[in-house]
Amino acid sequence: MRGAIFDMDGLLIDSERIWQRIWQEMAAERDVTLGAAFPREIIGTSGARTREVLRRHYPGHDPEEVLRECSARVSALEEHGVPLKPGARTILDGLRAEGYRIAVASSSPMDMIRRNLELDGIDGYFDTLASSREVKQGKPAPDVFLLAAERLGLPPEECWVFEDSHSGVEAGWRAGCRVVMVPDMVPPDERARRMCRLVCRDLTEAWEQIRR
Repeated sequence: MRGAIFDMDGLLIDSERIWQRIWQEMAAERDVTLGAAFPREIIGTSGARTREVLRRHYPGHDPEEVLRECSARVSALEEHGVPLKPGARTILDGLRAEGYRIAVASSSPMDMIRRNLELDGIDGYFDTLASSREVKQGKPAPDVFLLAAERLGLPPEECWVFEDSHSGVEAGWRAGCRVVMVPDMVPPDERARRMCRLVCRDLTEAWEQIRR
């Protein structure tokens, strides 16, 4: 294995709780009740998949408008940075010391990816970045991980993928990468577990496991 590809939200940075809080606030403002399945369905998605989920959970509201407003509110809250998830620097230091090529492949837009990595002081660890906004289909399609592997100059099967969401796990698995799930807000179900090489409590444990 020569490469490592990281999701960002909920995996490297503790931002998913911000997204979920804003989704809930916006639902209340629109007299909408979000079901228990909403976090699992929305986390890790982008593009048409996100709009499909929003259309179902915000009935009668334009999914594009809902997404734009949520993204703007989240962006404003993240202006001063978002805390790193436990073990983020540990695994990045370890991978860099071992000579891995490292990427981020996120559903967030590229400007948000760059800003968050810079604010948290970890942008220097990454050889390349990829956003789902650059590909035809977002997660759970494999496109963004295939793009990241291509930019790293590595075949997907030589890359670890680190993900917290079901959609991201499926995308990494479909890309042909070795998937490590570090659950954040949604625990893995049996289907997700079958697509993972490892399921770890945090990124420190993930590093300890793959180093072996």
